[in-house]
Amino acid sequence: MAVQGETPTMKIALLGTGLMGLPMARRLCRAGHDVAVWNRTRAKCEPLVADGARPCDSAAEAVADAEIVISMLENGTVVHDVLFNQGVARAMRRGSLFIDMASIQPREARDHAARLGELGVACLDAPVSGGTVGAENGTLAIMVGGSPADFERAAPVFQVFGRATHVGPHGAGQLAKLANQMIVGITIGAVAEALLLCAKGGADMGKVREAISGGFADSRILQLHGQRMVERDFAPRGRMTVQLKDMRNALATAEEIGFDAPITGLFARLYAEAIEHGLSDLDHSGLFVELASRNGMR
Repeated sequence: MAVQGETPTMKIALLGTGLMGLPMARRLCRAGHDVAVWNRTRAKCEPLVADGARPCDSAAEAVADAEIVISMLENGTVVHDVLFNQGVARAMRRGSLFIDMASIQPREARDHAARLGELGVACLDAPVSGGTVGAENGTLAIMVGGSPADFERAAPVFQVFGRATHVGPHGAGQLAKLANQMIVGITIGAVAEALLLCAKGGADMGKVREAISGGFADSRILQLHGQRMVERDFAPRGRMTVQLKDMRNALATAEEIGFDAPITGLFARLYAEAIEHGLSDLDHSGLFVELASRNGMR
């Protein structure tokens, strides 16, 4: 029984213990929740045993007793498969809450919410920004679509992960995430191109980054990803392939609603070409490598 003033313990299932899901599941365990976990590759669940999580052999098994189910799966196609082909939607209890924290298309989020609602399961789309560092530190920005009542119900879970904002009905969380990813992907390209221009002209990239910090050109992208570019540290935190997926989701959504997004289209092509040139395993800041190569720079 919870002590007055403490957050009550909940039965939570987390599906997808990859780069983001693993630290998020760990934070749930350390917050005192009863956590079941599932991943297609079971070995990726095993590190969580020491934190008290229970690895399950199937996604349907993991969600059977859960009050809240969290998805941190790869994309909308995978979320749909796990929900409706692998039995998760049917295995969830009536009255439970499904929180999809993966980045998928808004129309997919609306479809999933409608189908789950027919089964008596509530749904929120709640994609995140902040990368693995934010997942580990509990500082994620969480963009939430769905009913206000379900948002309030999920508040104790969101508090474990970071700062949540309710932005509208089903699908609105995914729209906000697309906006986030458009800005991130485009700004990475702007920072990379600007720093490379300076290097090509003979300036010290690190000093240029330092010089423009604090001015109008400053941003978290300049600070974090710009430093990675200076250090040539492109170990994946947010992968190039994921960035491209999000840019393409933004373009697909733009087409659906009749919106012209030429800047996003340009950068989607740049990320696609970087992947074609063998950079798929790099962090998305690795667009720097593609732009350097185009200019004959190491």
